[in-house]
Amino acid sequence: KKTSSSSLGKDRTDTVIIGGGCVGVSLAYHLAKAGLKDVVLLEKSELTAGSTWHAAGLTTYFHPGINLKKIHSYSIKLYEKLEGETGQAVGFHQPGSIRIASTPARVDEFKYQMTRVGWHPTEQYLIMPEKVQELFPLLNMDKVLAGLYNPGDGHIDPYSLTMALAAGARKYGAQLNYPVEVTNLNSRSDGTWEVETPLGVILAKRIVNTAGFWARDVGKMIGLQHPLIPVHHQYVVTSTIPEVKALKTELPVIRDLEGSYYLRQERDGLLFGPYESEEKMKLQDSWVTNGVPPGSFGKELFEPDLDRIMEHIEAAMEMVPILKKADIVNTIAGPITYSPDILPMVGPHQGVRNYWVAIGFGYGIIHAGGIGKYLSDWILDGEPPFDLIELDPNRYGKWTTTEFTAAKARESYGFNNIVGYPKEERFAGRPTERTSGLYDLLKSKCSMGFHAGWEQPHWFYKPGDETGYKPSFRRTNWFDPVGREYKQVMEKVGVIDLSPFGKFKVKGTDSVKLLDHLFANVVPKVGSTNISHMLTPRGKVYAELTVSQLHPGEFMLVTGSGSELHDLRWIEEKVMSGGYEVEIENITDEMGVLGVAGPYARQVLQKLTNEDLSDGSFKFLQSRHMKLSDIAVTAIRISYTGELGWELYHRKEDSVALYSAIMEAGQKEGIDNFGTYALNALRLEKGFRAWGAEMNCDTNPLEAGLEYFVRLNKPADFTGKQALMQIKEKGLKRRLVYLILETDDIDPEGNESVWHNGKVIGNTTSGSFSYSAQRSLAFAYVPTELSKVGQKLEVELLGKNYPATVIQEPLVLTEPTRTRLHRKGESPKM
Repeated sequence: KKTSSSSLGKDRTDTVIIGGGCVGVSLAYHLAKAGLKDVVLLEKSELTAGSTWHAAGLTTYFHPGINLKKIHSYSIKLYEKLEGETGQAVGFHQPGSIRIASTPARVDEFKYQMTRVGWHPTEQYLIMPEKVQELFPLLNMDKVLAGLYNPGDGHIDPYSLTMALAAGARKYGAQLNYPVEVTNLNSRSDGTWEVETPLGVILAKRIVNTAGFWARDVGKMIGLQHPLIPVHHQYVVTSTIPEVKALKTELPVIRDLEGSYYLRQERDGLLFGPYESEEKMKLQDSWVTNGVPPGSFGKELFEPDLDRIMEHIEAAMEMVPILKKADIVNTIAGPITYSPDILPMVGPHQGVRNYWVAIGFGYGIIHAGGIGKYLSDWILDGEPPFDLIELDPNRYGKWTTTEFTAAKARESYGFNNIVGYPKEERFAGRPTERTSGLYDLLKSKCSMGFHAGWEQPHWFYKPGDETGYKPSFRRTNWFDPVGREYKQVMEKVGVIDLSPFGKFKVKGTDSVKLLDHLFANVVPKVGSTNISHMLTPRGKVYAELTVSQLHPGEFMLVTGSGSELHDLRWIEEKVMSGGYEVEIENITDEMGVLGVAGPYARQVLQKLTNEDLSDGSFKFLQSRHMKLSDIAVTAIRISYTGELGWELYHRKEDSVALYSAIMEAGQKEGIDNFGTYALNALRLEKGFRAWGAEMNCDTNPLEAGLEYFVRLNKPADFTGKQALMQIKEKGLKRRLVYLILETDDIDPEGNESVWHNGKVIGNTTSGSFSYSAQRSLAFAYVPTELSKVGQKLEVELLGKNYPATVIQEPLVLTEPTRTRLHRKGESPKM
């Protein structure tokens, strides 16, 4: 056994952080400042080696996502006060920044982004060309239509920033060791880690991988293939330019989105950095196959290649004509790590205990401060301070091959500045190996969406439709076909491929006890199914699953495609910490799922089986094993459409046979396909909430209107129960309401500002056109006092406020409710 040497300072610690770039050092600073003195950071060469030291250091409040703005905002506020706190200068400039719109679609995008700013604390303005010119007098204004202006933006010196965070980390008691390379990682049966280094072994309660472009190599030590790839990013610095030198105030940073580059002042010259197209940009593929070359890339750079960025240089010279006369004094070409979607991976990793990551940062400088704080809170409190599911490392799985990662990184880098549409689809690297059994049969008949590696039909083509992916901020080519599929399900019967669902089997002595502790709902009886929520200790909604007890003590749990490993990690964590005797099997990839829904669903399925499917015999929310056309299925009478329907779980290799049998049996009833867009319209009309929209780690189930699924009076002390009782006692400050809107050719998507009396008072969470009411519908969070039925509000869409009214939900009653009312002789509204 290797012994620890005094040169490491200690032989056991709470947390080991691997990697001393700005992200790792920020985490050490935040953990130590929050009172966790027992933190050791190990860096193999020196602090800022790798991608940090050569970064262009841009800082911006802007982000198209919602919660990532909180990360940006925290970082900027921290950087403003860091020098005062640590005595280390950080070289922070805040001249503001302007994104430039030179096409009408871009102006729409800016309006779309502005509708998300009202309920966010970040200062952001849509400005007209005159104001753009006033702020940046050296621009050629020929093509400028508008600007998106963030006054607090700017840039910081990455080296100084990291040194200031390091000084702060040491001041609060963290230990930063370098050069110390981590040579091996061993996980022990109690969940702790042995971290091996040339100077000895440290025993740690948890490890955090913040190793930048070495993160893959660290992951490989424990058998994980992190989907990361280094990209060559170049930026160019000019010599002194007299016109720049003559300015009284520093120029704002500009981002010419059509030219795909950023440009800022650097002393008396300019610095600009382009993002080349996916054909021209360069990946460092060899590092992925062979690892980062040992002993290199502390502070080295790649050979610059100006030919590769020539068209961007020309675009910049046209936009900022003084560049034509300037000399280039320096070209920096260095590696930045990209994940397939450019977003980092932050949080605990499924399948390995007490292993956390903060890796894959394409924009590490602006993320470093906020991510250090976010992770530190999560580590110390046992749950994240707010929801960042889009950064969940568990959004990737075994399907993310190196080829996929490379194709996606190329696309993401090249698409860095493309227009960000709602319902965006990107096609590189698709399909992955994750295709449902029906993919080959359906791929030419529909527009496919990408969900956690899976291909899933969004909407189906008919002769005369404008096919293909046509993104827009307004109603586009799928609008009428989705209406047709909606009608299909409401009036006849439709079939949908739901194979991407996450599916787990849970069985064992303690299975009932475990689920009773995990879920806020009661455990369903054998042969029954219910909808259950896992809550965080603070009473937020961590996940929503359907739970079916198929045999005594044997359960099937089903969750959305995007939350498969996110939910599995949480469940596994509880099993380990509670010492439950259970087996959990992830059967997501082996099982196909078909949804059959609509008034004729029973009629069609009854032709394929001897089982009695009548309402008396196969009730709503019952589940059973049966055969359909001689194919074994687990059938659950449930449908997210709210219509009569079943979900049919079966072996993936039986999908084609099952689908064909159902389609054949339904000829007389006029059976047809439908996709997820129609499903979304159907579930919104029924008032069904969606995880990730109406509920997540930012919301509690009471304000989300999920009381029906939460059994506060059940004996088991489920996670979040105590917190929820306190929330209930204090009373709710806001509620989820159901809105009907008067719009024109545009529908709400979610995350738009809700207005009342000239002020933003809330936000939408999701929305869609209602084909039954022929108007737009949305869910929104508003203060309790504005949540009454009949309340008049406004929803901002593309820069215009549209009238909205809180209505009684649901707009359309579900089929089980209609049947029940019918039996009582009441006439259902519908």
